[in-house]
Amino acid sequence: MLNTKLIYKILGALLGLEATVMTCSLVMAFYYHEDDVLAFIISIILTIVAATILRFMGLGAENSLGRRDAYLLVTATWAVFSLFGSLPFLISGYIPNFTDAYFETMSGFSTTGASVIDRVEALPHGMLFWRSLTQWIGGLGIVFFTVAILPSLVGGNVKVFSAEATGPIRAKMHPRLSTTAKWIWTIYLLLTLMCLGSFYLAGMSVFDAANYAMTVTATGGFATHDASTGYFHSISIDYIAIFFMFLSGTSFTLLYMSFFKGKISKLFKNTEFKFYSVIILCATVVITYILMAYSNYDIHTAVRKSLFQVVSFMTTTGIFNDDAGKWPHITWVVLSLCMFFGGCAGSTSGGFKCIRGMMTVTAVRNELKRILHPKAVLPVKANGQSVPYPAQVSVMAFFILYMMMCFFTYFVMIVMGVDSTNSITIAISCASNVGPALGLEIGPTMSWTTLPDMVKWLLSVLMLMGRLEILTVIVLFTPAFWKDR
Repeated sequence: MLNTKLIYKILGALLGLEATVMTCSLVMAFYYHEDDVLAFIISIILTIVAATILRFMGLGAENSLGRRDAYLLVTATWAVFSLFGSLPFLISGYIPNFTDAYFETMSGFSTTGASVIDRVEALPHGMLFWRSLTQWIGGLGIVFFTVAILPSLVGGNVKVFSAEATGPIRAKMHPRLSTTAKWIWTIYLLLTLMCLGSFYLAGMSVFDAANYAMTVTATGGFATHDASTGYFHSISIDYIAIFFMFLSGTSFTLLYMSFFKGKISKLFKNTEFKFYSVIILCATVVITYILMAYSNYDIHTAVRKSLFQVVSFMTTTGIFNDDAGKWPHITWVVLSLCMFFGGCAGSTSGGFKCIRGMMTVTAVRNELKRILHPKAVLPVKANGQSVPYPAQVSVMAFFILYMMMCFFTYFVMIVMGVDSTNSITIAISCASNVGPALGLEIGPTMSWTTLPDMVKWLLSVLMLMGRLEILTVIVLFTPAFWKDR
């Protein structure tokens, strides 16, 4: 049986944390004396009331979280967080439509970065800060954040970690999950502070530097300006963003081993990191050539802008310094492949993940060899170790479900009147938590406000599924999940 009382209790505690985090945006609103103060006060009160009710419903809960409880808890947390996170937008009137407000908030927490706001610069500072904060909290996971700061709340539960973590293979730095969570969040915080300092030294204001640092390290992409980082027209800011996007798309466990344990060689021996780096390099070379040959870019501008967009799409960050929608259409194919693969497992980026791509390529290559040598034993290896067969099956299941969800979304959007190019790139963008689309009607620099409400709800679900790696959500809809045994 599902331990619903414990789920209520934990959800109540998590909503209490959301209200606390929301207070940071309230402070920002007070500081700038803008009209979103009341909206944040009401939102915080409503969130605390809901948290109190849920805690009351969870009184006397047995502190034992099963695997099914963990999957339901994680999915419910993201859905409920987005519900209450949309309140400031609704109450302030800056996003008066509930569908749009929920879409914007889910896009934030899932670090997708797609937006329905036509003019971001029209938002007050508190609201801009709240958008960035949703991405920063969602970057490593809402429940994972809780495991780091309040391990006793969910018992440092491995089942919760499995339900929310990314990638087919779970790597741990420390025997205790709570310690692992603290180390990962320490690295995340350090990256954010280093990014903030770098942006500030490059000429950003403290407010802009803080917001862009949060959304870059979360690989989310929400910006405080309509032109994203292109607003600053700064070469140094572009390269700083490229550097921190690239690091944030790398496995945090690998960063820990390389820089905190002093084993730098592990970084360059890691097969997933090499796969990740090679795709970025190849895609950048191809797009650089195309921009020089067909769009009259000089070599430095072509390298900088192609590298920026490739890393942005590959890490699923989605910020931009140029309008890739106006580039030759062949570049869209390359960027779509980058969107599909995404970054490394155990990073803040979304997508299929490079380790899955590497395993899939190896499995296909092995099958081709097996045609010639039927009795050959050809293991799939990652970092010199054989990948267990169940993990290989999981990768194939994930790939099939990923493609099915993308094609289903594509079909629905075509029926709803969205053009074909936008439909497929929007589907991939949401499933991979990237943000920008590639098309003429809704390009990388445009908001998604023109999409029908039904499509926005479908995309909200797809963003959630993409962030929780599909299987965590899909399993809730299987009859076996709801059976007592």
